[in-house]
Amino acid sequence: MPLGLSLGLPLGLFGPIGTPELLIILLVALLMFGGRLPEVAKSLGKSVNQFKKGLKEVDDEVSHPDAPAQQPPRSLPPQVPPASSSDPNAAQRVERKFENSAQG
Repeated sequence: MPLGLSLGLPLGLFGPIGTPELLIILLVALLMFGGRLPEVAKSLGKSVNQFKKGLKEVDDEVSHPDAPAQQPPRSLPPQVPPASSSDPNAAQRVERKFENSAQG
């Protein structure tokens, strides 16, 4: 399609958007987002990737409904500061906390 012809995109009462109108819109967008254009492109790319990942998950669920869902990895319990030498039972309490958090 030659550049001089309109693209045929209807725009309500104004008729189709042509090449000159698209160039003006792109120029205005460049002036508005010029400094932040890399950030805008990066966030747009992340959004597209998240959307594709969501579509793939839905497609996997539809095509394999009997497959068990993946369990999220279990997080480790919060780190406990080292016990001081004045408390001989501190190590036992830490072990009990770790065992209780692993069971739950």
